[in-house]
Amino acid sequence: MKSVCVYCGSAAGASEEFIVAARDLGKELAQRGLRLVYGGASIGLMGAVADSVMAAGGSVTGVLPRNLFRTEVPHEGLTEMIHVDSMHERKAKMADLADAFIALPGGLGTIEELFEILTWSQLKIHQKPCAVLNVSGYYDQLIGFLDHCVEQKFIRPAHREMMILDKDPAKLLDQCESYQALDVQKWIDLDKVAP
Repeated sequence: MKSVCVYCGSAAGASEEFIVAARDLGKELAQRGLRLVYGGASIGLMGAVADSVMAAGGSVTGVLPRNLFRTEVPHEGLTEMIHVDSMHERKAKMADLADAFIALPGGLGTIEELFEILTWSQLKIHQKPCAVLNVSGYYDQLIGFLDHCVEQKFIRPAHREMMILDKDPAKLLDQCESYQALDVQKWIDLDKVAP
């Protein structure tokens, strides 16, 4: 594992714990010599994790769609900034550059990115670890919903387990580094599919 894509909010959120967690994750990435790949902004949790990696002597690659943000939002102090033409290109580029994926707290974009990359893992488009840093129980209700999906037989238990969870950045990264991809097919009950 050489690089980690971090999905997170462009807002700071309601709790100081979110910013602290972003900084702690950034510091841990840098200490392990792992490059941060992220969305390229200087604000919110995005800016906090990037600043923390850079302050600890690490490497950061931002991937930013042209004309997405106002001119003051892109981070000017990164190791590398890659500009793309669309959100689709941004997500594909970030996925290509990363060896693992971690979601910090965030909004619709963060959740969408997390579920897309989990879906790609389920479909065997990639075999990289997908993790959630569950700061202050931020994702508890989402995790509960996924458990409900398993109970209702829309998600296989093994696919639910693809999401690595921890509240400690170091432990989360340890789990990512030891991750073994599952060899489980997508759930299709052929007996219940109409001819």
